Amino acid sequence: MRLVVSGSAGRLARVLVPRLLAEPGIERIHGIDHRAADYADPRYVHHRLDVRDPAAAEVCADADALVHLAFVLMGGGLGRRRHNRETIRAVNIEGSRQLFEAAAQHGLGRIVFISSAAVYGAWPDNSPLLDENTPLRAMPGFAYAEDKVAVERLLDGFEAAHPNVAVTRLRPHAIIGPHAHPFLNRVLRQPFYPASRALTQCVWEDDVAEAIALTLSHHAAGAYNLAAQPALSLRDMLGHTRRVRLPLPLGPATVVHRLLWWLTPAVGEPGWVQGTRHSLALDTRRAERELGWHPRHNVYACLDRLAGSRNV
Repeated sequence: MRLVVSGSAGRLARVLVPRLLAEPGIERIHGIDHRAADYADPRYVHHRLDVRDPAAAEVCADADALVHLAFVLMGGGLGRRRHNRETIRAVNIEGSRQLFEAAAQHGLGRIVFISSAAVYGAWPDNSPLLDENTPLRAMPGFAYAEDKVAVERLLDGFEAAHPNVAVTRLRPHAIIGPHAHPFLNRVLRQPFYPASRALTQCVWEDDVAEAIALTLSHHAAGAYNLAAQPALSLRDMLGHTRRVRLPLPLGPATVVHRLLWWLTPAVGEPGWVQGTRHSLALDTRRAERELGWHPRHNVYACLDRLAGSRNV
């Protein structure tokens, strides 16, 4: 199998690309990223391109499947341009559209899009565990989630126009691990938590990479939730590895977070705090049943690994 992996220098890709190269059936991986990437395998070919560059679309000419990871997360190295929604939309939505159309034009049979649990939104009427049939309702103003929903809507139309292309959407909860965004790791390592008993989850980066590999080998299509169990409140997550936990009132925490977002991308956009008001927990039985995906790390194991490594 010949693959195109967009965002191949990104955080998840640093786990995924070596995982895929371990598969004997992988003939070649073409990586697309505006940053440099170096993987110690002659089957990997790097293309230093923006996903919006027409040359990126031509990379699909030598592939069977596209794994689309490229997406702006928490500013994505854009500096002050991270506050420009048109810039972010151009990368996230227009860049995605161009790659999907290129995949269809060049006869690729499969597209795997890494979406997010954030597409469901943390709403007061959420079910205890959300399955893949739950309506997509991103939190208003949470740009990352809004753009993930927009790309999924785009894929709805793409699937109707190109029924010969199998499309898979993977919706992982917050990805943590050595290569994950430092903000997500930091949330589970510091003593403060929003004063809410809302339930949430996380998932270890290697388990997400495994789900992508299983998707490709099982020729699966449709949407699949990915999360470690059980669902816990942030307070209980922190309590697993530390005795001292300090609640922060949601109102002041939101105001402070919003101010910090204008000063540094290290804290993530304000939507991250808004998403802690109500529960957002996923039912992952479809991935277990159809992909044979069984995460090696439950929530407690994720927390233990974070607590036991200074480099994570």
